[in-house]
Amino acid sequence: MDTHMDISILASATGPTDKSLRVTRNKLYPKQAWYCIGLFIFIIAIFQWISFFHSKFARRRQTPNEDDTEHASVHRRHGFSWRRIPLGLANAYRVIAFRWTLEFGKSYTLNMAEVFVTMAYIVFLFVWAFVNTTDLEGQALNIRYWCNRSGILASSQFPLITALGTKNNIVSLITGISYDKLNYVHRMMSRVVFTLLWVHTGGEVIQNAPFQPYEPWLICGITAMVALTILCVVSLRPIRAQAYELFFYVHFTMVLTFLVCAYFHTQNDTITYWIYPCFIIWGLDRLIRAIGLAVFNHSYFRFKSGSTMDATAELLADDFVRLRFHRPSHFHWTPGQTAYLIMPSVSCLPFEAHPFTIASFDSSLFNVLEEPKPQSEKYAQISPAERDLGSSAPFWKELVFFINVRQGFTARLKEAASKGDKVKVLVDGPYGPSPDLGSYDTSVLIAGGSGVSYTLPTLLHIIEGVRDGKSSCGRVVFVWSIRNADHIHWIDKVLIRALRLAPPSLSISIHIHITGEPATIETLPFSYGPNNDAQPVRDGSRSDIAEFQDGKESILAIESVKLANGRPNLPAMLRDEVEMATGRMSVSVCGSHGIARSVRGALRFPVSSPLSIANGGPSVTLHIESFGYA
Repeated sequence: MDTHMDISILASATGPTDKSLRVTRNKLYPKQAWYCIGLFIFIIAIFQWISFFHSKFARRRQTPNEDDTEHASVHRRHGFSWRRIPLGLANAYRVIAFRWTLEFGKSYTLNMAEVFVTMAYIVFLFVWAFVNTTDLEGQALNIRYWCNRSGILASSQFPLITALGTKNNIVSLITGISYDKLNYVHRMMSRVVFTLLWVHTGGEVIQNAPFQPYEPWLICGITAMVALTILCVVSLRPIRAQAYELFFYVHFTMVLTFLVCAYFHTQNDTITYWIYPCFIIWGLDRLIRAIGLAVFNHSYFRFKSGSTMDATAELLADDFVRLRFHRPSHFHWTPGQTAYLIMPSVSCLPFEAHPFTIASFDSSLFNVLEEPKPQSEKYAQISPAERDLGSSAPFWKELVFFINVRQGFTARLKEAASKGDKVKVLVDGPYGPSPDLGSYDTSVLIAGGSGVSYTLPTLLHIIEGVRDGKSSCGRVVFVWSIRNADHIHWIDKVLIRALRLAPPSLSISIHIHITGEPATIETLPFSYGPNNDAQPVRDGSRSDIAEFQDGKESILAIESVKLANGRPNLPAMLRDEVEMATGRMSVSVCGSHGIARSVRGALRFPVSSPLSIANGGPSVTLHIESFGYA
């Protein structure tokens, strides 16, 4: 015994031991990993904010003067310019990073930026887990070095993973990247950490099996791994898409089980400081959301009498529901933002929340229609019904949502809509930034079905910006693919009023494509009113808008609106727009994975290439809001 003590004292006196090295590195390496991740987030934030301020500067520089609108609307290209090479290289980076993709089946796509981040993170964590694992006797990859380290390194990632899964997180605040875009990183990191934890589990089994007795730390560890395994299986895309509510409930239960068990499992190693921040982050997010619920839904919490948030659910088609209700005066949003809707009478759980894009427009733009107009012979022919807001009022006086009916929650909402029931709704939001299109000379808006919830308010926002002199946009192309011609009724009145208010300097082209049963213009133009013999008259404010004496209007009587059967040829349309455009061009998409895939492919090289930009072509930015479960 004395000899053993002498050897230990001698070893500690002459240098580090294997145990001291393991303990030191187990504490140091997770911190170093955090420094690297923090530096990466900081670099991303710098680039994001540079892009933001560049857009603001470009808008201020490019916005035309009121007496120069004719010049602003003319597209002119100059010859090759070396000064545009940096802009061309920046555009090439966007093409390679965000438009080159890896396809997995028909519905799953990863762009090169996501592939790079994924591969870099995998290499990063596993290098940190297995570097310097040679013991003092020269044995490489000593299991005692990498076994506990892999578990501790995985635990150190829990706070960041938790933050990325919340709606109000500091990463979004720093980088300006919306929480839904960061959700891919949340899922990717979770799966990499899941793999690393199984490396840790395998090392423990090799070292200590069979485990006798089953101590509390061991039981907690096994329970945590079972919970995380169930969670990762249920979170696979096919299961999420087909049974989202199952995923929703399992996710909450398994995450809570995992974190509680992980906390007690790590108590003996005194590394619980990586675990308890997860509860704080999650609790803070829930507190912020609870305060928002109380503020925006005060009538339900007895802060004010009345039930102003009761919603009307309307069955627009067999697979679409429109939900609308009066918005609180203090609730504001920007185009493209989403809100989480809580409907206790429809959901399985009282506070189950589902995200939907807000289809209405938070603006006073259309109030100009209610202002007195100078009387003229042409204006006198228009009936009083023509001067009010009509059926398009909900799009700026209410909160409106177009909801695609699937299974579970949306199926129950469809049932309530078919009965004509009023639905009590609590609103949580709004969330997510909207693209700032004020500095773009050309904007192309592409939507499929209910994706018009994203593109319609964006179109209205552009029109308002040009009217107010806050946007340099000279041309907007609005493309909408729908299965049935009757879907045009969803937004026809809004488009008519928007076109009436658009200034002459803004060129607007609207393309509506019927992908289901073919339709012809002859079958549609007067379907909006009972008088099929109505004669069009003109309002001098916008010469291409046809109005009818019975107070009804037809969107298809407008010259700039084109109706076509079949799917739109997006590559050809985008190629033509790029050839015509100069300056900055934005393409915004909200639709199926097929639409997003087609647009990405159309905006790769050579359509959007550095040489094209150097020769005076537009710098193209792509915004995609895809359908489906991320």
